[in-house]
Formats: sequence, structure tokens, C-alpha cells
Amino acid sequence: MKTTVYIATSLDGFIARSNGDLDWLPGIGDADTGEDYGYQAFIDSVDVLVMGRGTYEIVCTFEPWPYGDKRVIVLSRTLAHLADNLPDTVELRSGTPAELVEQLQAEGMKHAYIDGGKTIQSFLNAGLLDELIITRIPVLIGTGIPLFGPLEQDVKLQHVETRSYASGMVQSTYRVIE
Repeated sequence: MKTTVYIATSLDGFIARSNGDLDWLPGIGDADTGEDYGYQAFIDSVDVLVMGRGTYEIVCTFEPWPYGDKRVIVLSRTLAHLADNLPDTVELRSGTPAELVEQLQAEGMKHAYIDGGKTIQSFLNAGLLDELIITRIPVLIGTGIPLFGPLEQDVKLQHVETRSYASGMVQSTYRVIE
């Protein structure tokens, strides 16, 4: 099963403010150009989205639920249940990234979207990420939640492509090679 990160960061490497706020992040789909930065094609290519509790708590405030009927797994060791107003395709699981990948492969999943800072870091440390698609937003927010934290070892990447957009956003795709 292929595992991919698709995420935006501020130019200084943060995925959210320290309190989790995303007010600096433009919405999907540039109002002037209609550009979605490859998001729709990407989301259409995945079977399942795996997110952590922190990301889930932020996304739950969005109206409507942004993933429609896409299968979503919320990874948490502390949540007892999910919100009642979510589609039946959203489920709560715990366990390690390796256990989850094994379960999803056994269920026939071919492509998983991994989202959320701590979840991305845990998959990266477990050696279970195949691809990173990182869109840098032209804003400096100074402090916040970093995309990458401490690593147990170096993670080597192979650059696949970089695209720049009229909005000033720059999107790079990397393949994890170790």
C-alpha cells in the first residue's frame, strides 16, 4: 500500500499556529484562478485518509465535513468516540502505524493519505511513508506546530517535481528512499 502526505506549510515550516489555528492558510481553490493545487486529483487517488486526533478535532469544526464519503480513520489513544454527525465512513482506531498499515493492506487498500503533524511524524519514524507532497504558502508565521519534529534517523528523499503557482505557492513532491 502506498502512503502519501499531502500538506501545506508556512514558508517557515509550520502546519498550524501553536493553538492549532489555520487562519493563515488559504482555502482550497484559489478564487482568482480556480486552481486547487492538485488536491482533487490527489484525494480521488486515495482509498483512505488517516489522521490524528489533533487534526480530527480541527476538521470537525468545518462545515460541511470536507471529505464527503471518503473513508477516514482517526488514530487516537485517548478518544473514546467520534462526533455523532460524521458519515459512517469515519472510524476511530488506535495502534501503531505498522499495525494500521498491515490492517489496511489486508482490507485491500492501495493508497493511504496520512495527515496531521504527529501522525506524519510517527509514520515517518516508522519508515512507513512513501511520498511527501508539500505546498509552501508564502507567509511567515514565526511560531507554531512544525511539520517535522525529531527523527530517530536521517530520512533520505528523492525530489520528484516542483511546481510554482501564480499565487506564490510552491509545491514539491518527494519520494522517500530509505
